Amino acid sequence: MPELPEVEALAHHLREFAVGRVVSRVDVASMTVLKTVSPAWTELKGREVTAAGRFGKHLDLDCDGIHLVTHLARAGWLRWSDSLSPTPPKPGKGPLALRVHLSGPGFDLTEAGTKKGLAVWITRDPAEIPSIARLGPDALTVDRTKLAELFRGRTERLKTALTDQSLIAGIGNAYSDEILHTAKLSPYATTGKLSDEALDRLSGAISGVLTDAVERSVGQAAARLKGEKRSGLRVHARAGMPCPVCGDTVREISFADKAFQYCPTCQTGGKPLADRRLSRLLK
Repeated sequence: MPELPEVEALAHHLREFAVGRVVSRVDVASMTVLKTVSPAWTELKGREVTAAGRFGKHLDLDCDGIHLVTHLARAGWLRWSDSLSPTPPKPGKGPLALRVHLSGPGFDLTEAGTKKGLAVWITRDPAEIPSIARLGPDALTVDRTKLAELFRGRTERLKTALTDQSLIAGIGNAYSDEILHTAKLSPYATTGKLSDEALDRLSGAISGVLTDAVERSVGQAAARLKGEKRSGLRVHARAGMPCPVCGDTVREISFADKAFQYCPTCQTGGKPLADRRLSRLLK
């Protein structure tokens, strides 16, 4: 799933190559991807792209006051092309969901697999999109003081809190694993019971891991971003491999629809976590 660094890099790419161009046509290959009906996608035609940015993990393309907002979900992606086919795509064929022509080049929004989550909104005010309205502060703006305030009195697992978009926006499964590993904290630690020293480490890890990932990602071609993300990961998706810090074997916790990884030596005092959803939490 694209997270804050990749979405920021895609926004940067659109600022570099899309801003100043005019939308010449929008092709919708999957009507289910559209979550709004007014304004219609046809109203984007003829509008100049004036800005590109993001809200958490939502990508925002401002077309002179009408916003095309995208959440790429787990398997969605933006594919930039210097030359798009003029032939309208056939609905329901392949991974293509929506195509935006921009007076020459343009981009496709695609989604692999059968479980669909890619969402597109066309709106005059992104704040009216429910998933944006619920967002907490952006992860890159959360300092040590704000983090302590957000976590005060909370009882959920730290892993759960870091990926709760209504609490902190932008962090997903992969970067939460990396942040917790860097901070040397258990994914099962109780959020509201972190010591001051643990909060210091966590705050530094959030800033450091995300800033480093943004710096590595921005400027990369969209097609290379996934590979760049994988190359920078130390524990996520590395189950069974040696931890690059201590050499211990990276372990995995699996749930019905996802998994996360951690290093026992670095994060849980050498104790493996039970791979069961209702296992006893490690403090």
